[in-house]
Amino acid sequence: MSATTPDATVSFAAPREQRTGSLVWKIVRYVLLTLIMVGVLLPVYVLLITSFKDGSEVSPLTAWALPTHWKIDNWIHAWDALSGGLWRSLTLVIPSSIISAMLGSANGFVLSRWRFPGANIVFTLILFGMFIPYQAVMIPLMKIVVGVGSALDVTPFGIPALIVMHVVYGIPICTLIFRNYYESIPEELIEAARVDGAGMLRTYFSVVIPISITSFVVVLIWQFTQAWNDFLFAIFFGGDSSNGPVTLALNELSHGSIMADYGGSMAGALIASAPTLIVYILLGKYFVSGLMSGSVKG
Repeated sequence: MSATTPDATVSFAAPREQRTGSLVWKIVRYVLLTLIMVGVLLPVYVLLITSFKDGSEVSPLTAWALPTHWKIDNWIHAWDALSGGLWRSLTLVIPSSIISAMLGSANGFVLSRWRFPGANIVFTLILFGMFIPYQAVMIPLMKIVVGVGSALDVTPFGIPALIVMHVVYGIPICTLIFRNYYESIPEELIEAARVDGAGMLRTYFSVVIPISITSFVVVLIWQFTQAWNDFLFAIFFGGDSSNGPVTLALNELSHGSIMADYGGSMAGALIASAPTLIVYILLGKYFVSGLMSGSVKG
């Protein structure tokens, strides 16, 4: 019995130590995640409470303090200033996201399934557009837009010009996402469509698009966010705040008076960011699954 007692003790102690180590690691992990969450949400907390403060209560020393008197005047003022820009931004991001997604899907399908000579070179040239800084092409792009506007005798600035900009600059990332996903589609599925007599276009519309909804969600969320938050293109090609997107109206709200209106600016920032936040809340799980869908071959 004495010879077997140590073995029995060791056999029971090892799992207990493993459980203790696992518990400690879980505690450390949740503490770290909580600290990261607090760090991320602190600016949102300051934005929220400042949006309800009077101008006299806003100072670096009282940034964390709750308002003495909760006021909604800042929100009313911000909504009046941004409501038109919100609508114009919607008319910008919806068509630009859909068009760039469709073009990226078509490009991705062709480049993944049609092995024509120079396909890899074409794909590389398309991806090259992802690495060109907007600032590097702003001056020649401005001359092109002004020249096109003069030739067509139309105003070259406004929402239509911004739609074209975001469609063109969205094609490279959309093509990359769709090409990676279409590479993971089993070849047997495409061959089965060909056996049934489907051509390339029929296969694309009847077989490929219905099974690539998650990739469309990824691209649409990405393009929606990029176009909605854009300020550089907006300030160059969006005209003024009366006919430009919400980012121009928010900039005007922040700098439209001699005294800084911190409460109105904070309320405006929350209003302007609400659409993208809602999109991520509703479609966030599809965004993650769509990003992972093309990461594994087969």
